[in-house]
Amino acid sequence: MTERQPISIGPTAKRPTIADLAREAGVSVATVDRVLNARLPVREETARRVHEAAHAIGYHAAGLIKQRLQRDLPRCRLGFILRKPAQHFYQEFAREIEAAVSFAQCFHGIPHIEFAPSHLPGDLTALLKDLGSRCHAIAMVAPDHPEITAAVEELKAKGIPVFSLLSDFAAGVREGYIGLNNRSVGRTAAWMFSKAAKRSGKVAVFVGSHRFQGHKLRESGFRSYFRENEPAFEVLDTLVNLEKRQITYEALLDLMQREPELVGFYMAGGGMEGAISALREEGKGQDLVAIVNEITPESREALGDDIITMAVATPLQRLCQELMLLMDRAIKTGTADTPGQTFLPFDIYLPENI
Repeated sequence: MTERQPISIGPTAKRPTIADLAREAGVSVATVDRVLNARLPVREETARRVHEAAHAIGYHAAGLIKQRLQRDLPRCRLGFILRKPAQHFYQEFAREIEAAVSFAQCFHGIPHIEFAPSHLPGDLTALLKDLGSRCHAIAMVAPDHPEITAAVEELKAKGIPVFSLLSDFAAGVREGYIGLNNRSVGRTAAWMFSKAAKRSGKVAVFVGSHRFQGHKLRESGFRSYFRENEPAFEVLDTLVNLEKRQITYEALLDLMQREPELVGFYMAGGGMEGAISALREEGKGQDLVAIVNEITPESREALGDDIITMAVATPLQRLCQELMLLMDRAIKTGTADTPGQTFLPFDIYLPENI
């Protein structure tokens, strides 16, 4: 078997050829020709492999292959409401959504991705209603609030399912939740904290808002583990940082200065960037345990520098792929009488495995 040669990429690289595409897909040139020109039937699995290879090597006709694959599929307009467009995590989330929609096998999807200007209920319900007027299904990241529940219920009555992402909301009304088991995440963080701490002492917990169920469940799981298994540690009153970098930075600096028995903290929501900045400035020599959520360039670098202890991350690619299946099912069969939950396994990053 001939060894596959890498395709050069750069200003002097040659444009990928049909032979390059065939080699990347592991099929014959004749099969690629049939996919491109629809001359004879090709198995769907083979055609998809050719499309994925074309996308991977930048083949100029990747778009045409995608059209061939999707010509008989139903067209679905899908709405997504995310947060904080400047943050790497949500930028990556948007990219994974676009990729999952593009490669969905059950429909020809048209994604409409919006970033909420805030987590205020009025801003979110306005986006919900706007997307509800032009989409077949919606998925969003949002706090749990009666106004949002009412908007979701209104859309459900019109046959438009709404899914909660990362943090649950509108229980009993939304179509389904997809994300992590947040209570388990909190308990896992507490277990690691207790093993990594060099002594017992005081422990801080940050949440973005008590309206985010995901934050509350992580906090609850974190506290319950210490209460049941490590009573020598004292978990302090919860700090609300609104997921703001500056608020977190100032709050952690204050804690380090006025709590000599502080042994570390758990960031149950966002705002880790401020905590990392505070640790880089004042935390060296204090041996603080620091556990955060999500892996980003900043948290990865902090792990490498031994600034933070652990990051718990959402498998965004898998989440988006599962979401496509759930949205397709809801569109085809109608909103569910018994809304469900889909828990995904979470990833754990440590200084030794980044």
